[in-house]
Amino acid sequence: MAKAKNPRRCEDNEAMAVARMLRVSPQKLNLVAEQIRGKPVAAALADLTFSKKRIAVDVKKALQSAIANAENNHNLDVDALVVAEAWVGKNITLKRGRPRARGRFGKILKPFAQLTIKVREEEAA
Repeated sequence: MAKAKNPRRCEDNEAMAVARMLRVSPQKLNLVAEQIRGKPVAAALADLTFSKKRIAVDVKKALQSAIANAENNHNLDVDALVVAEAWVGKNITLKRGRPRARGRFGKILKPFAQLTIKVREEEAA
């Protein structure tokens, strides 16, 4: 008796990729994720390539991973893919500190975030 198979978290015409432990605050990552939501993947890749934000490199990797998952695992047409959803979540926060004047301690928080990208195959209208 085999264990029951987990249902897919996506529809049949969707694929997704998750990038975890990205060393940036979720607020800053969401600014980059907003730029690609709802766009065709070719336009989203072009936007990320020429973005001046440091984290855009990691977002581009995650998007390329989602495209590869769609092509190789789910047999979807790459030219018809659109970024359906891109959402950002919190991850761990490293707590660091720095000595300050009069014996005090300045708290330094180094947050991590995670990004989930879902691509969908749109039919040509």
